[in-house]
Amino acid sequence: MMKSVKKTWLASLLALVVVAALVGCSKKEETTNDQPASNAAETKAAATPIDKSTVGSVSGTVKFDGTKPKATKIDMSQDPACAKKGENMVETYAGDGASLANVFVYVKSGAEKYTFDTPSTPAEINQEGCRYHPHVLGVMVNQPVKIKNSDQTTHNIHPTPANNREWNESQAPGQAELDKTFAREEIMLPVKCNQHPWMKMYINVVKTPFFAVTDDKGNYTIKDLPPGDYTLAFVHEKGTTEQKVTIAAKEDKKGVDASIKAGGGAAGQ
Repeated sequence: MMKSVKKTWLASLLALVVVAALVGCSKKEETTNDQPASNAAETKAAATPIDKSTVGSVSGTVKFDGTKPKATKIDMSQDPACAKKGENMVETYAGDGASLANVFVYVKSGAEKYTFDTPSTPAEINQEGCRYHPHVLGVMVNQPVKIKNSDQTTHNIHPTPANNREWNESQAPGQAELDKTFAREEIMLPVKCNQHPWMKMYINVVKTPFFAVTDDKGNYTIKDLPPGDYTLAFVHEKGTTEQKVTIAAKEDKKGVDASIKAGGGAAGQ
């Protein structure tokens, strides 16, 4: 009889321990699951939405300060597949007349309170004529970047970043596109081809969509800017400058021009 009672008592005690353990685990799981949701809610609450009915834009022209160096011809004779593409010119000082193409213009400060979804549409880099197209690219942090080779020769893509992960990959003719992302902000991240030393480009990685690259006329436009005070940075591979600008509600501010002097600030290589 005593053995039976003892067994019953031990069974009851074991059941209580199991129940207590299950309750404890349940509470622990609930705490673990709730924490990320709470953090996500706080992050979302901290973000400031943009009222699309109030946004404006800023635009202007960038020129070279002084006498712009003449473009020089690229010697591609080391690779017949490149040489047959015809005459190619160094793109450092591209642009009509005094205008500067390939200047990266972006909101350097003033938009910190806004957050944005990562674009799902990939930016594209094409290797064609043994050159990178475009010469200067702007992307958002973690935005997909597709790299393709349209040439009949092998290229070797080699970003040399300061803040992002360095990698070095070859891409043969007809090979599938390379899919890459850049996880950290970085301005004028240099990219080179180890096969063809004249091939260079620059990738700019930022947290907002407020950026543009000047065209052959030196023109740029940054759209969808909410009202506010901003610092615009104008970054060229040989120099950089900045300007303060205020955008009122629905204002399309034109004529925010800039001039860049060679050596006027470090930018890229």
